[in-house]
Amino acid sequence: MAAKPDLLQGTLDLLILKTLRLESSHGWGISQRIQQMSADVLAVNQGSLYPALTRLEEAGLITAEWGTSENNRRARFYSITKKGLKQLDTETANWQAMVAAINRIVDAV
Repeated sequence: MAAKPDLLQGTLDLLILKTLRLESSHGWGISQRIQQMSADVLAVNQGSLYPALTRLEEAGLITAEWGTSENNRRARFYSITKKGLKQLDTETANWQAMVAAINRIVDAV
């Protein structure tokens, strides 16, 4: 089995925003959802996730509030903001353009 690839620089923010667009969640839930949605190809470690969540919160793209997780532990639950939704749309369009350009190169004869 091949090793799981590291996330490209900047893609973690896109994945977090996309995950939070589906539903609010705590950090561990976000990482689990990304892993699940990628069919276990992508794994986000805490050393990358929590600094990204802090950065997104400071930028006003997400908000956080304390709550209780499903296993009765205190956790911060993150939600996407209107500004975050706009950023998600922009980042999604940029990602799709980049993937299309890479595919043109990879598929070239």
